[in-house]
Amino acid sequence: MGGTRARRGEIGQGTVEWIGLVLLVAVLVLGLLAGLGARVPGAALAHAIAERMICAVRLSDGCGVDSELDAAYGAELAALVTEHTPRIRYERGMTALPVDYRSCREDACAEGSPAGQIWRSVTGEPVVAFVHVIDCRETARAAGANCAGERRGGVYLQYWFYYPGSATAEGRLYKEEIRELSALLGRPSYHRDDWESYQVRLRPGAADSRSSAHHDYVYDLDGGWRPRVRTRPDGSVRVRQPWPKLGWGPETRTVYVSGGSHAGNSRALRDVTRITPRDRLRLIPLEPIVARGPRTSFAEGIKPPWLKQVWTDPEDEGTD
Repeated sequence: MGGTRARRGEIGQGTVEWIGLVLLVAVLVLGLLAGLGARVPGAALAHAIAERMICAVRLSDGCGVDSELDAAYGAELAALVTEHTPRIRYERGMTALPVDYRSCREDACAEGSPAGQIWRSVTGEPVVAFVHVIDCRETARAAGANCAGERRGGVYLQYWFYYPGSATAEGRLYKEEIRELSALLGRPSYHRDDWESYQVRLRPGAADSRSSAHHDYVYDLDGGWRPRVRTRPDGSVRVRQPWPKLGWGPETRTVYVSGGSHAGNSRALRDVTRITPRDRLRLIPLEPIVARGPRTSFAEGIKPPWLKQVWTDPEDEGTD
């Protein structure tokens, strides 16, 4: 018996030494990449491999999530998806969280703490971003996607957030009264099923981002204002209320979410009391779900990501 215990001790000691060596190599690789910068060829892949080594040593549940991305996109694109994942910062007073629509379709199961770091709802639902990738490089042209013109040579990463309901203009008080009054006026403040997104565009030497907000995309709430112009079917032009300028700006790896409507922006939201860290956001690739044939139906007039124009045209400026 004593010999058996001795051998177990030796094996345990060897395991500890092996774990230490693996961690040392992984840390050295990550440190080297940080010093050289992301412009080094293959840096994203090497970064991902180092993180997988650490993940394996920790025996973390998150390794299974990484394997979903690898299976859907391959190691290189999966590494980019992980590297550019945004943190979510929520407006003060907001309690809703983006969740997996396949398990949570009610506001109650998507509610969470109004302050601090948060990555699960009060009922245990993880905070989720669904992912869609469009690779417009010459070596890996995305099937069925529009990769013409300015899109050529870029990689687009779309992070989609699902909320069971959208409540534009609703505060924490008088919620029911606001809903009833807005419905009577013919402009309901609430609707079921809300899809919002944060999108990243990667091109040689540049990384940009934008966020969905109502019917357009927003980068910086403080970046200037311009009228929203829409063309009617008869060709006449309708100018709507001003809205922050559209389009892309330098990547921030942060999406700021407004309470109620869940409209986002990539640059600034001053009154923030809670955050979902980047490494706590669960990433779920959408392509396998779409390939299997999604069976979920959403509220009238609400299109899921795979039915929006931006699913195949990553530069489309509408949110459908």
